[in-house]
Amino acid sequence: MTRRRRVYEGKAKVLFEGPESGTLVQYFKDDATAFNGVKKATVTGKGVLNNRISEYLMVKLAEIGIHNHFIRRLNMREQLIKEVEIIPVEVIVRNIAAGSICTRLGIAEGTPLPRPIIEYCFKSDELNDPLVSEEHITAFGWANPLELDDIMSQSLRVNDFLLGLFAGIGIRLVDFKLEFGRYYETDEMQIILADEISPDNCRLWDAVTNKKLDKDRFRRDLGDVEDAYQEVARRLGIIPEGGPGDLQGTTAIQ
Repeated sequence: MTRRRRVYEGKAKVLFEGPESGTLVQYFKDDATAFNGVKKATVTGKGVLNNRISEYLMVKLAEIGIHNHFIRRLNMREQLIKEVEIIPVEVIVRNIAAGSICTRLGIAEGTPLPRPIIEYCFKSDELNDPLVSEEHITAFGWANPLELDDIMSQSLRVNDFLLGLFAGIGIRLVDFKLEFGRYYETDEMQIILADEISPDNCRLWDAVTNKKLDKDRFRRDLGDVEDAYQEVARRLGIIPEGGPGDLQGTTAIQ
């Protein structure tokens, strides 16, 4: 990892200043956390796998017109990304009942939802990322109504695409979390997808057995966390059967 000024450190990633104005370097750690950092551990190789998986998915989304912060992968653990002003709202897209929605609403885990449901959380570890409404988001100025419409539209498009992609490799996309940011270029601003998409922030179940292939294996002490992440990467065609070697990165994405 090249020595650069640290801009921000989260639970699973570190952001460093980029080589050019308007860019950052995103470094993926092996740290695993759950319950807003209450449970912590190190999963060897997780950062490498998340880097690869997120790269692959961001590139595929860019190909269908979902603009995002990914520019290119630099090495096994780092990506060059566009610097954005993160909107302090996490977008949760749910297709199948799992996690908190089950305990909040008394729904059995694994229940297919009648349609994709979008929920919003205020990004705050101190407050345990509380659920918020569209009214909260617009009233407190985290995003204006037009930006929120754009975020919802993009989230549903991402969901439609990922549902098909994962179904094609025998995986059920149960739910996932997205983050968005404001990207400024010259005098224009656009809302683009940011952060990552990986088994850290997606629930992914095997389509036949419902085996969990995501961070729930860590949350619930199911074991074989790295193996599950590797299985997702193998099915996506990112790594060979032998494991996550340093494969060639992608070209730059505009």
